[in-house]
Amino acid sequence: MRSNDRIPIQSGPENGRAMRRHHTARYYAHRVKESLTTRVSKLICAIFLFLLFLVGIITFILWLSLRPHRPRFHVEGFSIPAFAQGGGPETAQIIYNVTARNANQNIGVYYDTMQLTVFYLDQSIGGMPLLPPFYQEPKNTTIIAGQLVGDTLRVTNQLWQQFLADRSRGQVVFRLEITSIIRFKISTWDSKRHTMHANCPVGVGPDGFILSTYRDKRCPVYFS
Repeated sequence: MRSNDRIPIQSGPENGRAMRRHHTARYYAHRVKESLTTRVSKLICAIFLFLLFLVGIITFILWLSLRPHRPRFHVEGFSIPAFAQGGGPETAQIIYNVTARNANQNIGVYYDTMQLTVFYLDQSIGGMPLLPPFYQEPKNTTIIAGQLVGDTLRVTNQLWQQFLADRSRGQVVFRLEITSIIRFKISTWDSKRHTMHANCPVGVGPDGFILSTYRDKRCPVYFS
């Protein structure tokens, strides 16, 4: 192709340079307003999230402080004197000593009813109602002590022979269960009634006294 056929292109000082845009004052005012609106929205969101977090923390702390803890039961003493005295089922007697502890800081416990039952191999061998209805103050311990004898203890000759067979092997294991209807008292508000069960395994040695591995051991507690 000959050079004369080329279309001449003129270049000036403005070619190759980006054209500058000129915006009006209204445009810049709109941008400033838009930026302020975004910042205010972000500030409001941040304040809202902070307040929400603060309320959550306060609610959690209140829940921890007002959440009632279950009463704590420990077997301090449990004995069958007839084991050491060489007696039989007609002289059988169970002497028990249990503590009930309210470990709550600001919550009291109403015990509307309380029943004690002793089991051997999941078979009830005796029981009796315990203390009359009472109120237990926070951070307070109640002693539950007594004995099962006569009509409150049902031990046959067959059961007594089983006791002696276990005794010859080193220990006789019983289960002491305390059942109670309780209510929690938080300031002026009382909770609904709960049926509480405290199950306490108890091992008695050849001398008729509770073994050290079972003494003062915390009993599992559950509600039904």
